[in-house]
Amino acid sequence: MTSRLRLSHYSFGVGDRFAHEARAQLRAFQLAAQRGVDIVPVWNKSNREHTIVGSRPGTVREAACAAVQALGWTQPWHVDADHINLATVGGFLASSDFFTIDVADYIGKPPTPGDVADFIARHPELQRTTTLPGSDVAITLSTDGVRAIADKYLFAVQEAGRIYRCIETGKGRGTFVTEVSLDETELPQAPEELLVILAALADQGVPVQTIAPKFTGRFNKGVDYVGDVQRFEAEFRADIAVIARAVVSYGLPDELKLSVHSGSDKFSIYPAIRRALADFGAGVHVKTAGTTWLEEVIGLAEHGGAGLALAAEIYAEAFAHRAELCAPYAAVIDVDPARLPDPAVVQAWSSERFVRALRHDRACSDYNPSLRQLIHVGYKVAARMGERFTDMLGTCEETIARNVTGNLYERHLRPLFLEKA
Repeated sequence: MTSRLRLSHYSFGVGDRFAHEARAQLRAFQLAAQRGVDIVPVWNKSNREHTIVGSRPGTVREAACAAVQALGWTQPWHVDADHINLATVGGFLASSDFFTIDVADYIGKPPTPGDVADFIARHPELQRTTTLPGSDVAITLSTDGVRAIADKYLFAVQEAGRIYRCIETGKGRGTFVTEVSLDETELPQAPEELLVILAALADQGVPVQTIAPKFTGRFNKGVDYVGDVQRFEAEFRADIAVIARAVVSYGLPDELKLSVHSGSDKFSIYPAIRRALADFGAGVHVKTAGTTWLEEVIGLAEHGGAGLALAAEIYAEAFAHRAELCAPYAAVIDVDPARLPDPAVVQAWSSERFVRALRHDRACSDYNPSLRQLIHVGYKVAARMGERFTDMLGTCEETIARNVTGNLYERHLRPLFLEKA
C-alpha cells in the first residue's frame, strides 16, 4: 500500500471559532496523555464559520501551531477542513491535512441507471447474506435491495470521489486524512446502507479513514442526546462491525472508524460508545459542536464585572435576533421560546446564576437547555462585536481557559476514553 498519513485510533475534533483557545484545548489532551491514553486533537472549522467570524482557513493552523509549540506537544495533530464541498475546498488546501467531505446534500439525487447497473454487477457479494465480524448481526440484501440503496446514495458517493480527487490533485496522494460525512440529513443510515456506501467509496478510490453516518436519535447542538440509547448502542455496534467487514472486503484503510458529529455534550450515550469501543477494539472520531464557544461565554460570566456584562449583552442580542440565528440550525436545535428568560432578567443575574443556567449540568435545577442552544447559535453576535469581544477574551483568559480545559477533559475525554466501560 502507498505510504499515507494515518489517523490515530482515538481522535477528537475541537472547534475554536475565535482562535483564542487552542492552548486551553490542548491541555485537555495532555491530561489524557498523562493518564496513559493518547487522543489526537483535530482542530476544525467550517467555511460557514469562517464566513460568519470573518476569518480565513489558515488561522486555524496558525493557532494550533502556536499551541503545539507553547505546550511542547509531540504527538500527532491535525487541522480539519470541516464540511467542505467542491465550491469551498480550494480555500482549505494549503492549511488543512484532514478533510471532512460533506455529501449529505447529494443523498437521493438519482445516478445514471447505467452506473447503478454496473455497481450491482460489480458486487454480487452484496446480494446475499453478509456476516459481520464480532457481531451476531447479519445483513441480507437482495438485488432489488442493493439497487434501492444505490439509487439513494451512489450519486452522493460519486460526488465524494470528485471532491477527494480535487484534494488529491492539490495536495498529493496520502498526505491528508479523508472523512466522508453523511450525517446532515433527515433519516439515519441503516447498517446495510453503510455497507453499500463503503463498497461504493472503495470503487471510487476514496481511501476513507473515518465516516460520519446519520445515527438514530437527535444530535442537537450543545445539549444531550435525544432518543433511545439502547437502539443507538445496537446501531453503533452494528456499524462498527460493518466497517470491519468493509475493510477486509474492499481494501479500505485498516484504521477506518466511525465519526460522531455533534458528539459533544451527548453524555447519555458516552457509556454505550465506550462499551462498544472496548468490546470491538475499535477507534472513533468525535467531533464537537461549539462547546468551546459556550465555555468562553461561561468564562466571561464567571469572571464577573465587564465579562459578565458582555455575556449578558450577548444573550440580549441573541434573544433579539433569535429567529434569524436559529433558522440555519432549525434541524439541530430545539429552542423553547417559553423557556427563554427576558434579557432584563438576565441582566440582573449574578455570575453564579448565569453560569448555572448556561453550563451543561443536568443535575442543576437552573440549567436551561433553551438558553444554552440560543447562545450556541449566537456566536454571530460576538463576531459582530469584533475586537470588543476578542479583547475581553484576553482580559478573562484565565477563567475561560480553566473552563475550556475542564469541559473537554472532565465531561468529554474522560468519560469517552478513560473511564471503564
